[in-house]
Amino acid sequence: MKTWTESRFYAGLDWAKDHHDVVVVDPQGTIVADFRFAHTLEGWKQFQEKIAPFMPLAVVLETSQGMAVDQLMAAHCLVFALHAKSAQRYRDRKIPSGNKTDRSDAWALAEALRTDGSQWAPLQPGDPLAEQIRLLCRDEMSLIQQRTLLVNQLQQALYEYYPVVLEAFEDWTMESAWDFVIEFPTPQALQKAGRRRWEKFLHAHHLWRQKTAEERLAIFARATEFCGAPTTLEAKSLLALSLAKLLRTLQAQLNQYRQRIQQLSEQHPHHDLFDSLPGAGATLAPRLLGSLGAQPDRFENHQALQCLAGTAPVSYQSGQIHKVHLRYQCDKFLRQTVHLWSDCSRKTCTWAQVYYQKKRAEGKSHACALRCLGQRWLKILWKMWQTKTPYNPELHAANQQKHGSWVLTLMPQKQTACSGE
Repeated sequence: MKTWTESRFYAGLDWAKDHHDVVVVDPQGTIVADFRFAHTLEGWKQFQEKIAPFMPLAVVLETSQGMAVDQLMAAHCLVFALHAKSAQRYRDRKIPSGNKTDRSDAWALAEALRTDGSQWAPLQPGDPLAEQIRLLCRDEMSLIQQRTLLVNQLQQALYEYYPVVLEAFEDWTMESAWDFVIEFPTPQALQKAGRRRWEKFLHAHHLWRQKTAEERLAIFARATEFCGAPTTLEAKSLLALSLAKLLRTLQAQLNQYRQRIQQLSEQHPHHDLFDSLPGAGATLAPRLLGSLGAQPDRFENHQALQCLAGTAPVSYQSGQIHKVHLRYQCDKFLRQTVHLWSDCSRKTCTWAQVYYQKKRAEGKSHACALRCLGQRWLKILWKMWQTKTPYNPELHAANQQKHGSWVLTLMPQKQTACSGE
């Protein structure tokens, strides 16, 4: 593996959508190359030709993923990623006047790498399978956010002309609710269909329940009593119908994503490790696998993982002032995953629920208590990943007993461990 000390020159790359600026400096800080190239096949060929005299070359840029990183690694460069806020601080240090250009940004990055790069960890090619799982999970989350947006728009449209339907269905992420709008797009269409078709719809979508069926049918019967004006109905019914069809299409794609993620997760040699985590399940386990498995050696200790996941708080101390606040600079996707996992773990893991309740009793909010629980889970997960051993509730209970964990004193008798999923 190449290291910073083996590099003869240091380059900063200020990347953009259609072009990139590069400044190369020698060990004394003298600029030896300064050029711009297009983000095209020919442009990257020119880049390789121009850096050839300076190999082995270390390069730093403000991203850790994407085609620019892939091309740099393909060119056999030693690649470093710098956070945007850190890059701004280096630029302010080199150019206190506030002057900013793409060239000056690249120069500031190159100088930062030359002076401080020995303390940085270079990017390493990760596990391709875990990387694919990570990208699929992130894209799936983006599609879920799109679904949420469409559901909110659909509910707003129905509120304006068809409010009865909102009473009949509580969960608008269910496909049956969208199918209802598609089959009965207006109150008049619902009234015209009649009771028999209503019952048939409920049976066909497995919604018939003895306790709720008559209540739903009664709601359907008064659909035309309270609805929007004819002009509003004509306009908003078309919008609601369009949104319902879009949701059906989007859900079909989400189902494909879920199937693909599940297939790839089962192929990964360490999937059983993440599947053993209480509360992770089929959805969150692959997200954790992708986050940790894409770069197995990225986290040298559990604190590094906790900081990246945003569970570790940020402390500010100056003189007599000491403040602690939520960590904002972190992997937002991983933080959300850990938040959901911590909440789900309380339902299957006794000590997790006890720990959460203790934090709530101390006056912490629901979100803060889950962050505290996530902090403990990540320490366990990091150790599991290092030893490549699945979660063992008996072993964890024994460690709690060995170290005198206060959690044990609050847990019910004969229930000092939890069972994994």
